[in-house]
Amino acid sequence: MPLDAVLARMLAGLHAAGFTDLVAAHLSVLRYPGPQGRRPSDLAAATGMTKQATNYLLGELERLGYLVRDEDPEDRRSKRIDLTARGMTAAQTIRKIVRQVEADLERELGGENFARLRQLLVELNTTSFVRDFQQRDG
Repeated sequence: MPLDAVLARMLAGLHAAGFTDLVAAHLSVLRYPGPQGRRPSDLAAATGMTKQATNYLLGELERLGYLVRDEDPEDRRSKRIDLTARGMTAAQTIRKIVRQVEADLERELGGENFARLRQLLVELNTTSFVRDFQQRDG
């Protein structure tokens, strides 16, 4: 439920900032660290989505003007994702919203508890629980 609340805040904040054409599914592509400079297949693996779903979302975001897919200079058979100015502004807006969410959580939980929560989440990302999931779905 906390993840749902954060995603809802992100989407509401984006809409309030004028990015009303974005939907919740787009957040999986735009979330940190974002798609900038990545190959679509690498992005799919990192987000746990299929390549088909990733390419569908990339196509939507490209049509909406948030990104472009250019030839990969290292491998002409592949593409690289580049955020447009609109995409970069949306990504910066997301980071601003996340900073506000973190400030709100710190106020709710207290500084010590929030610091502990943050540390535990960082540690969780290094566990086999997360690594095994990423390898299975990637």
